[in-house]
Amino acid sequence: MEAVVARRAVAAAMSVAAALDLAVDDAVVLNNSNRLVVRLLPCDIVARVSPMGWFSAAREVELARRLAEETDVPVARLDPRAEPRIVARDGFEIAMWTYFEPAQSRELPPGDYAHALERLHVALRRVDMTAPHFTDRLAEIQRWLADGEATPDLADKDRELLLDRLETPRRLRTDRGAAEQLLHGEPHPGNVLTTKNGLRFIDFENCARGPVEFDLAWVPDEVSERYRDADQELVGECRTLVLALIAAHRWRRDDQHPSGRESGVAFLDVLRAGPPWPALDAVHW
Repeated sequence: MEAVVARRAVAAAMSVAAALDLAVDDAVVLNNSNRLVVRLLPCDIVARVSPMGWFSAAREVELARRLAEETDVPVARLDPRAEPRIVARDGFEIAMWTYFEPAQSRELPPGDYAHALERLHVALRRVDMTAPHFTDRLAEIQRWLADGEATPDLADKDRELLLDRLETPRRLRTDRGAAEQLLHGEPHPGNVLTTKNGLRFIDFENCARGPVEFDLAWVPDEVSERYRDADQELVGECRTLVLALIAAHRWRRDDQHPSGRESGVAFLDVLRAGPPWPALDAVHW
């Protein structure tokens, strides 16, 4: 978020916390991208603040509520001092989450990462909840890429490249019979907390249905290779989609990711180079 909007978002989060009779006189921004994550003190609660209608925040909260019924699931939890719902305030959607103390080391051991993702997928298979298919998200991106207004600075040849790469899911659904289930949607390292209580996944706003290999396409090679019974060839094909998805978003006119257009250029370069497709952590800008 831009500085002015971020200040409004912080103020809205503090206002919601105060309305819950939580002590709050300071705020520490933990992450500022297309949405803001802020730690409120001294009540020590994490507010996740999204511009109204930008994210599927309500679906994320509902999934967190369902997963709270499970035991030993490696996910962040909604804070019990607040109702498990979205609060609308000053043009933002706000949810209150538990703060977890970080571990001394921020390292994500590949074996632990893979095991945590396996445990998450097992829990997600038990959740009875409506969610879009992962290809619905890709189809939406194709629509605004084809229109062009959302990505005015994208060259026509690059637009055609992204549209072509995002066509892959149709071939996957036709040629493969991969089992499908509820997924995290973006379990990359930036969405994994290393806490004193182990690894915990966050950011479920893009949860969707699909094969686990789509989730594995977001993680480093050494993690996906340790995931039991995964179709590594399908993981590689899904990486095409992930690379194209990220590249398209970095070229959106209203994108506010900190990496900006620089990463958009880097992801386009990777897509132009062709397979074998690298994992996200191998793309540098």
